[in-house]
Amino acid sequence: MSGHSKWSTIKRQKGAADIKRGQTFTKVANAITIAVKQGGSGDPDSNPRLRMGMEAARAVNMPKENVQRAIDRGLGKLPGQTLEEVTYEGFGPGKVAFYLEGVTDNKLRTLQEIKNIFERAGGSLGGSGSTAYMFSAKGEVKVVSKGGSSEDEQLELIDLGAEDIEPLMQGYLVYTEGSKLVEVGNKITQAGFGVENQNLVMKPTILQPINDKEVAQKVIEFIEKLEEMDDIQKVYDNFRD
Repeated sequence: MSGHSKWSTIKRQKGAADIKRGQTFTKVANAITIAVKQGGSGDPDSNPRLRMGMEAARAVNMPKENVQRAIDRGLGKLPGQTLEEVTYEGFGPGKVAFYLEGVTDNKLRTLQEIKNIFERAGGSLGGSGSTAYMFSAKGEVKVVSKGGSSEDEQLELIDLGAEDIEPLMQGYLVYTEGSKLVEVGNKITQAGFGVENQNLVMKPTILQPINDKEVAQKVIEFIEKLEEMDDIQKVYDNFRD
């Protein structure tokens, strides 16, 4: 089970306050379009990735017509520029490693924007594989506590398929193999826990300690700049105390 980072609280508070900024309609629509394109289906029952995209759309109150337009675009029913998935790797302030996932209609434009953000922060954009080895692809389930003992609930979650658990204020982040995300999420729900969301994530396996508050703040500001980009879907880092 993972412990708390003294800066993770700051990061999560920031994330909670900025979630609607970070999850813009453009980001969600692009995620839905790519999910349909990659999954080959506009049916969320047979396309788990699309189902997660639609859950994200509901979380930001995205109009149904916008969701349908994104699905139709993924099915090739609407004209428009072709969207592509992209990943970027690099090091930011404090030598923190970053792994970014994005969707863009112009790879050269997005690459230049990302490069500028890294360089202005004193970091460097790396090549493929420069930081990926520090992360592992996992399924992540945000679980709401049933109100019982934290120790008992974590043991129950392990029995339900959790490989790793991070305690939160009123619940847990549960990690499992990406291929088992839907299965484990369903088991957790059936056991009486609340499930806020499920996602495929890149979980850091090699952590970069940050003990200086000023440096930690620079890292947070750097993360914010990356999250503000419409072309960037997810920002992963190995920032820990």
